[in-house]
Amino acid sequence: QVQLVESGGGLVQAGDSLRLTCAASGRAFNMYAMGWFRQAPGKERECVSVISRNAGTTSYTDSLKGRFTISRDNAKNTVYLQMNSLKPEDTAVYYCAARATPSENRTFLRRSDYDYWGQGTQVTVSS
Repeated sequence: QVQLVESGGGLVQAGDSLRLTCAASGRAFNMYAMGWFRQAPGKERECVSVISRNAGTTSYTDSLKGRFTISRDNAKNTVYLQMNSLKPEDTAVYYCAARATPSENRTFLRRSDYDYWGQGTQVTVSS
């Protein structure tokens, strides 16, 4: 089992950058594929970016490619989401998610694929 705590959200202006951090506690963080999702008011929770256990495979929502970067540090039990050139439409609660998998290179894109979730961190981008 793993517990997830997100941090790094806040209120920023369009064009600014933020780095979100997801700290995991529990055993064997390197056995979990990780993902970042977001949910804007009145909308479904959507996948932002995902990363495999060994960080060898990453995926991004097409509209975010080039602006967002996911990474992880297994020694620190942490996954990051670097967000650049933020836009008002990026405003949402951002969630970290984890799923145990025997595959080092596999990623998971669906919300239903994940077993563990953090409480979320609010990102608000003003125009």
